[in-house]
Amino acid sequence: MSAGASPVGSPPSPPAPEQVPDAEAGRGTDAVLAGLRRHARHLVAELPGPLRRVRLRGGDTVLEVEWHGTPAECVPATDAVRPAPPPAVAPPPDRYAVRSPMVGTFYRAPEPGAAPFVAVGELVRPGQVVGIVEAMKLMNEVSAERGGRVVEVLATDGQPVEYDQPLVALDPD
Repeated sequence: MSAGASPVGSPPSPPAPEQVPDAEAGRGTDAVLAGLRRHARHLVAELPGPLRRVRLRGGDTVLEVEWHGTPAECVPATDAVRPAPPPAVAPPPDRYAVRSPMVGTFYRAPEPGAAPFVAVGELVRPGQVVGIVEAMKLMNEVSAERGGRVVEVLATDGQPVEYDQPLVALDPD
């Protein structure tokens, strides 16, 4: 395979940057890695279908990434760089927000089809689980630090959330 980056099964890409002398190896390596990153973003953005494998080569450096699973589970090229979720609306100052303890995916129920942990209008006691944030295939319970009545669920079920993002708004009782 010629130097450059290409998804497996497609034509080779333009050649990688020239090799640099040892004195400039650090800067040369940074330049090669920056070029590989730029090229990978460009490839992912242009490909029409889901990706299963990407192989990048710059000089003697080769990086190969493969997603396992069925094609439907693979990363679609258009979703490889996801836009940031819309900013969450902060609750009014008199309300308390239960916030996400980490970056991940928010779920309102313990499993698909089950009743949600909390619903609007319910009373929540301190320490009660109000949702789950999945991060790296681990389900992390999110608990209310204070009690109150649920006035709004601020995060959408099954959607990505950021660290410290408000998930549930409570009115203190």
